[in-house]
Amino acid sequence: MNLSLGPLLYYWSHDDTLAFYEEAKRWPVARVYLGESVCSRRHLLRLPDWLDLAEQLAAAGKEVVLSTQTLIESESDLKMLRRIVSDGRFLVEANEWGAVRLLSDAGVPFVAGPTLNVYNHETLDVLAGLGAKRWLPPVEMSCVDLTALLEHAPAGIETEVFAYGRLPLAYSARCFTARHYNLPKDDCQFRCLDHPDGLALATREGEPFLTLNGIQTQSAGVYTLLGELPALRKLDIASLRLSPQSRHMGRVVEAFQATIMGEAGAADGLQRIMPGPPVDGYWHGRAGLERSSEPA
Repeated sequence: MNLSLGPLLYYWSHDDTLAFYEEAKRWPVARVYLGESVCSRRHLLRLPDWLDLAEQLAAAGKEVVLSTQTLIESESDLKMLRRIVSDGRFLVEANEWGAVRLLSDAGVPFVAGPTLNVYNHETLDVLAGLGAKRWLPPVEMSCVDLTALLEHAPAGIETEVFAYGRLPLAYSARCFTARHYNLPKDDCQFRCLDHPDGLALATREGEPFLTLNGIQTQSAGVYTLLGELPALRKLDIASLRLSPQSRHMGRVVEAFQATIMGEAGAADGLQRIMPGPPVDGYWHGRAGLERSSEPA
């Protein structure tokens, strides 16, 4: 079992993004997913910049995967997708079925992202036949359901599980961060830059509810499967995905790596550096905002 650093879901400044990935070169992650997968208006880093980062991380010994946009809304989005597919230097994560078609037509292997919504082995069989070499279950899939699916999974395809971070729950053509500021989507003034870990949304009673991240809706809590490593090993999960946060990400990676290596107490204090309360309800077949075990 190894670790993957998922794509950056938030909008950070150019310098902060480069500094983050400079640190990531030294982290014990086997692979790094790069690229803008949420909103096409986020362009402080353009494709050539992401490709330069990819070259640097590959030179540092990381497997690099380019993540595609989840919601294709325009011809320019489609052109960008075609450029990513045609680059040919790096593996690509397909986050919608148009990307799957382009990658399959090109005859290249790919990663099937969690937003493809694979809930049964028949769909996974189709993706494997089209060229998927790795796949991620939807973030709300429980351990029980994943176990049943993997009993009939096609041979040779790796499974990677989203194991840490705010859960990406939904995408919309409307930008909710812009709406919060009473701005139109096309003139959002890039307010996502003000919220490096998303914009927290609470109920009228003041309870954490959701997190707004542009057109993406996330959980308020931070999903963590750090305490579920025995079950994940039993399922022969190849990789755990850790989703970037703006602060202390290196410590998160270290806690997961140390726990994988069997170090006692490696997770102590992890909750104190999370941007939200820990949750793991989905893994146990319960409401996603629940926590089924004592936090670290």
